[in-house]
Amino acid sequence: MSKISPRPFGPALALALRGHCPACGQGCMFARFLKPSPACDHCGQAWDVSRADDFPAYIVILLLGHILVPLMIEVNAALAIPLGAQAVLWPGLAILLAVAMIQPAKAAVIAFQWSRRMDGFA
Repeated sequence: MSKISPRPFGPALALALRGHCPACGQGCMFARFLKPSPACDHCGQAWDVSRADDFPAYIVILLLGHILVPLMIEVNAALAIPLGAQAVLWPGLAILLAVAMIQPAKAAVIAFQWSRRMDGFA
């Protein structure tokens, strides 16, 4: 029986958040903004076997709610921003934050799956 090498999640997460291959740290994890590379161009680890599905979007939605709702409450308590300006400000900020957070969230989910040998990463 062969010994399975450990895949610690911490280093894999750190590499994935920077867009690097969690397996070797050299290749790129994503071919496009949210499309994982078919395989690492350095070590050959396949990334298109990942089944992240909608989980990264759920993570982003949860984080956005926890960031924006308290921020909206505090800003409205401290400043008298007109309602029309708020109708542009909060959705615009939500969109910007969602776009900024979705790729790191997907990278984290894929790195977790890889480190735990889930789905096609066995």
